[in-house]
Amino acid sequence: MIIAGLVLASAAALLHVYIFYLESVAWTTTARGVFGTTAAQAEATKEMAFNQGFYNLFLAVVTVVGVALVAADERAAGAALVLAGAGSMAAAAAVLLISSPDKRRAALTQGVLPLLGTVAVVVGLLA
Repeated sequence: MIIAGLVLASAAALLHVYIFYLESVAWTTTARGVFGTTAAQAEATKEMAFNQGFYNLFLAVVTVVGVALVAADERAAGAALVLAGAGSMAAAAAVLLISSPDKRRAALTQGVLPLLGTVAVVVGLLA
């Protein structure tokens, strides 16, 4: 079950790297179509999105380092990092869902993979 959790957490990390790209690199171009913002909205929120994108990147990095540590037979430290990274991704998605129910699709898109990964890792550790 841990392997399944690591695969799901890795997929979540890849998704969050893509979100980083959208928010920190392509916010005023490609991301406008994805997030449905106008040019004026994108320009006005550019700094906030840049910062938020890096949060997503850092969560992905923590998760990937955790997966690598588990693969290197450092199970405790690796699992802790995977749970911290993927768990934070899932928690952030829950906050988005609760605070902005109209963004349910975005919250589920960014939250389901890390939630499933977190649950699978926990179940694998308890087995």
